[in-house]
Amino acid sequence: MRITPCQAALAAAIVLNLLLLLVSRLFPLPGASPPCRHPRAVPALVPGVTVILRDFHGPDHDVAATSRSFSSLPGVAVLVAAEVAPYPPAALPAGVTVLSLRPEPHRPPPRPELAVTTRHVALVPDGARAVPGLLKRMMDALESSEDGAVKVVAAAAGEEKPRCLSLEVDVKAWTARYGHQSDQRSDQRSDRRSDQRSDQRGVRCGALDGAPAVLLLRSRDLFSLPFPLSRPVVTSLSLQAALRGWRLLLLPDSFPLTPKPLQTPHSRWKSRNFLEKQHRELMELFSLKLELLPDGRQRWHGCTKETPRCFGTIHSQTPQYLLGGRWTPPCCLRALRITARHVLEQLESAGIRHWLEGGSLLGAVRSGDIIPWDYDVDVGLYLEDVPKCPWLAAVLATGGPVEDPQGFFWEKAAEGEFFRVHFSRTNRLHVDLWPFYPGRGGVMTKDTWLGHGQDVEFPERFLVPLGSVRFVGVEAKAPNDPRGFLELKFGPGAVENPQYPNPGVRRL
Repeated sequence: MRITPCQAALAAAIVLNLLLLLVSRLFPLPGASPPCRHPRAVPALVPGVTVILRDFHGPDHDVAATSRSFSSLPGVAVLVAAEVAPYPPAALPAGVTVLSLRPEPHRPPPRPELAVTTRHVALVPDGARAVPGLLKRMMDALESSEDGAVKVVAAAAGEEKPRCLSLEVDVKAWTARYGHQSDQRSDQRSDRRSDQRSDQRGVRCGALDGAPAVLLLRSRDLFSLPFPLSRPVVTSLSLQAALRGWRLLLLPDSFPLTPKPLQTPHSRWKSRNFLEKQHRELMELFSLKLELLPDGRQRWHGCTKETPRCFGTIHSQTPQYLLGGRWTPPCCLRALRITARHVLEQLESAGIRHWLEGGSLLGAVRSGDIIPWDYDVDVGLYLEDVPKCPWLAAVLATGGPVEDPQGFFWEKAAEGEFFRVHFSRTNRLHVDLWPFYPGRGGVMTKDTWLGHGQDVEFPERFLVPLGSVRFVGVEAKAPNDPRGFLELKFGPGAVENPQYPNPGVRRL
């Protein structure tokens, strides 16, 4: 067959392109992008245990001896997981891997799950020593769990046993509630029966606290968690387990724990501060503002008078936390209650006629408290009585804010003709004071309206005489017909049918 010049030129062009493609693959140009590769796949898991050393800190760490002890067991791999390598440098045994968890711009992102090739993983505290056969017994206890609820098996590290607690994590309320194991509710009878069946091997817990422990779980379960290696490990895993309905089985066995070297007062202070800081950072990571402890104590992690409030400017009457499926942080509600009690006391002692307004009255009628998703407190007062309060009079006289002896910050609102009392100069959680006056026909009106649906005029008869309701722990002044007042403001059924302030943005 005769080849035309056009066909010959086309064939030559194809051959030339193929040659150029081959040369570019074999000898890439400097600065050229590397060829595409498939992302690293998680390796197939094999029988065995990978020990991860995560909870260690300070110059007195025992990482070298701990890793040496566990790496001597047959079929056990050891990883030392840390943001930075142990310091002072540790002479680690051969085969022990240091796994960096800190992202760095010149390296691929950390993926600790790729370093674990075994079906089970054990998180071991610093200073623990291996016991032949104990990790195997923990694996057997995990795999023989009858109902599959047990996802973590624990054994003490040292002579002191961890406390076995119940734990409920209330994401909406930013709160973790711990209790003694006997505090479980009656609707958990089936859990108790299965717990009793496991008493011979150990006891089922919702959380562990108070002493170090070795935790063993399936690798796939550990790395299904959003924060698999967050510290402190026992607290972190307890919280994440509670959110998933997992149970922890605490065995009667224990691992030896090497005593810590004798510490100086200064080193003890540093260690205590480090652990407290680590715990605070974990609570911040998990967005928990309050821990309710088994003995009734409260451990707060939210805003104070010295810090800004936990949320920013409110738009469309919808705080950002509502969009995230949460209600007002408990520390903010606590600050609002304190501020409201202070303001109501000041108004009462000054002889100012005042009453709960809007959503604050709604919360008082429903539960005697602030609505769980509300972000301020509203109080109405008679305009002509404003000068009776020394702090409001000072604001009127100076035109600027005034701080009272208790640290509350009184000022005229920038949005209009009303006043605002803040929890502090720094923390702007506040009570709004709305000056009303009687207009034509005995209707109460005011000079600033913010366009809220419930922001309407009302007959003065609701205030003559004033009534009272229970609110934030005190008797607060209120309209004499609270239900009628609220239905005028919000519509029929407002008390029985809760709703967020702006249902068009977010519905309850």
